[in-house]
Amino acid sequence: MNEESPTLSALKLRVAAMERRAPVGKAVRVATGHGDIDAALAGGIARGRLHEIFALEGGDAGSATGFAGMLSIRLGGGIVWLREESAVRGGGHLHAPGLVEIGVDPARLLLGVLPNALSVLRAAADVVRCAGVGVAVIELHRDPKVLDLTASRRLALAAEESGVAALLLRIAATPVASAADTRWAVRSCASQPLPANAPGHPTFDLELLRQRGRGADGRWQVEWNREQAVFTSPTPSGVVVAVPARRPAAAPIPLRRAG
Repeated sequence: MNEESPTLSALKLRVAAMERRAPVGKAVRVATGHGDIDAALAGGIARGRLHEIFALEGGDAGSATGFAGMLSIRLGGGIVWLREESAVRGGGHLHAPGLVEIGVDPARLLLGVLPNALSVLRAAADVVRCAGVGVAVIELHRDPKVLDLTASRRLALAAEESGVAALLLRIAATPVASAADTRWAVRSCASQPLPANAPGHPTFDLELLRQRGRGADGRWQVEWNREQAVFTSPTPSGVVVAVPARRPAAAPIPLRRAG
């Protein structure tokens, strides 16, 4: 029998220490704030379900990662983010000031970096079963063989039993059969500048590729409104948008890391 890595053991201890809450049987839907998307989803993104988020091209990885973070904010609760060491070695560090800028509370975030895709999936099985977790982000790059229909079913069942929202973030990956409740493709998109040519809100081209049990799909350009923590339609060019005055810039912060 293989021994667990120190990182995985530490992650299990951190997850086990999280406050428990009663599991959720029926899915609770959380509105995104975007009327057309919420209508397509029959009210919003479901907690207690598995959702896939794809960056089909490597260049869209930042947008897909940002969308996963923003969706985690909407869904609420503590966030456990699981990644592969190879993603970190390749320069794919999560940018702490950027996470703060979109509204992620660092006190809510626990980062687990595991040796490989199999370790990530094993850790994810434990994390998603822990009802004290709000959102589990399971980040995998390309198309690891260990992520098959059976693996996705395990995650989906664990999410349904615990009420945890499981976000399977796929970077430069190919969609295949899975047990996910929804599947999204996120593409980069230019944002509309704010007054005085200030940087605009983060903007994405967001496509709902499939939805379990429903034929509804769609494609939208969406903005993330950090102040209200909602997704909206892009502001037309030339429309003045009020922005907070004297807003401090986000300073670098340490992310809590297991291991």
